[in-house]
Amino acid sequence: MIHPYYLFSLNLLAVIFALVMMRVLYYRSVFFLQVFQQVGYKTNEFRGWIKEHWDEKVMPRGVLYFLSFSMLLIFVTDYMNWKLSLSAEAIILLAWGFWFLGSTKIYRPKKVKKPLVWTARVKRLSIPFGLMNLLFPLFSLFLTFGPWIYSGIGHPRLQASRSIHYDAPSLALGMALAYLFIPLFLLVAGYLMKPVETSIQNGYKRQARKKLASLPHLKIIAITGSYGKTSIKFMVRDILKERFSVCVTPGSFNTPMGICKVINNDLQAHHQILVLEMGARYAGNIAELCDIAEPDISIVSNVGVAHLETFGTQDVIAKEKGTIVDRLKKGGLAVLNGNDEKVRIMGESRQDIQRILVGTKSEQTSDDTTLSMMVSDISYSTSGTSFTLHKGEDSWPITCPLLGVHNVQNLLLALAVGDFFGLRMNTLSLAASDIAPIKHRLELKAIGDYFVIDDAFNSNPVGAQNAVEILGSFQTGKRYIITPGMIELGEKEEDENSAFGGHIAKANLDFAFIVGLERGKIIEQGYLEAGGDPKKITRVESLFEANERVQKLLSPGDVLLYENDLPDIYS
Repeated sequence: MIHPYYLFSLNLLAVIFALVMMRVLYYRSVFFLQVFQQVGYKTNEFRGWIKEHWDEKVMPRGVLYFLSFSMLLIFVTDYMNWKLSLSAEAIILLAWGFWFLGSTKIYRPKKVKKPLVWTARVKRLSIPFGLMNLLFPLFSLFLTFGPWIYSGIGHPRLQASRSIHYDAPSLALGMALAYLFIPLFLLVAGYLMKPVETSIQNGYKRQARKKLASLPHLKIIAITGSYGKTSIKFMVRDILKERFSVCVTPGSFNTPMGICKVINNDLQAHHQILVLEMGARYAGNIAELCDIAEPDISIVSNVGVAHLETFGTQDVIAKEKGTIVDRLKKGGLAVLNGNDEKVRIMGESRQDIQRILVGTKSEQTSDDTTLSMMVSDISYSTSGTSFTLHKGEDSWPITCPLLGVHNVQNLLLALAVGDFFGLRMNTLSLAASDIAPIKHRLELKAIGDYFVIDDAFNSNPVGAQNAVEILGSFQTGKRYIITPGMIELGEKEEDENSAFGGHIAKANLDFAFIVGLERGKIIEQGYLEAGGDPKKITRVESLFEANERVQKLLSPGDVLLYENDLPDIYS
């Protein structure tokens, strides 16, 4: 006869195990929700992330071992008539469960750069996701505790049949399956909620279009390019606000919902100009944004290799970026980077728009390319950049608190817009001198007695090389770099990261911390192949580790460059 207190003790142990496992399932679910949010709720990119992290995060070996053992135990006890005592089942399965499934450390890092934000969309997604997540746990809990609750402690039926007494294998198997199916359930929930989200987004788009239609005086400036969109956006704002009332999207708001949010909530009747940043990861993204807000003025900064992984080729990227010129209103203006051969031909077939080409004089690549505005004599100092601005036969000295040739090119595009709106050159020069560096884009900051160049946002091959060259030009002290390299470059990713390592070597920096033990191998290899000193480079697991180590090395006057900072999902 099974003693009631003995059975109660086993069930109490099972309850503890169930509570621990529900906690683990919760944190694993939150972790995958965070990943899904960071990939923009795109099911195809989430599938790619799952494939890339299959052994590490999705299907750890320990879980497979535990799942296999649980199924084996059920088979040998129920079908091979090999009976184990309740104590043996409980000790073996629950001990194994705690060992393989009980830890939440892998899903709860001590430091997270971008935690999950419980937006309205995440809350909606959590309803089907949460319901599916409960299937296996509730079923296993019913099999385990249902007879106990139904019969009561000490009831004779508990002693009559194994099928209604404490069932450790069912509990263990159910929790293991719930653990494994979380990514799949989230993917299914994403597909199920897609029509709902599309309907909600279409409502916001209709509201935005209606509001723009009610403001016929408003001029819309749209900006795109592989790099520099956000910088140009704020430069245009800072230049035009000298005379006009300007509304601009904050930060890197460059998606349909980001643009709609600004139009619906921030745009007011007194605004004369709306400046929008238009980003693209897939073909058709720019057209979708232009369907919301058709531009009067389009600015294209460049065509690079950013998001080459999703576009496939640079020609596809150029075609997508060119959509912003194709969708210009009749009589509109296209301000184009004349130094980029794929950009300067945009809009050539349109006779109903005006085109302005700008660029740096030293980089003019074609004798038959006429630049409306250009710059020359670029130089740097700890206070920023100086250059000469040319328009026709006239020239003006310009000083701005920015770093980098690409920032000069970005500023030139913004100055051309200001010139088009009738601002005098003296006004443009003054506005340029007051432009504040964009956060995380070659932002030079004094931190105590040393300097930081913060270029942490969206590193690209051109910008990364430029940033390293700028760091190498400093003579105030030792020069350090912390970088994880570059991502989303498709087939060129390895080559570009290897070349980046070579640029670090040629800059002769005092030390380089490469974040990412696996991803960083390519950068380190390129560094060494370019003749870099192996004693001056090391790979570390995380940004936090790099920060801890560099703080022990910094001295007064030193300069530290942060080049790119990947989201947590790339750690």
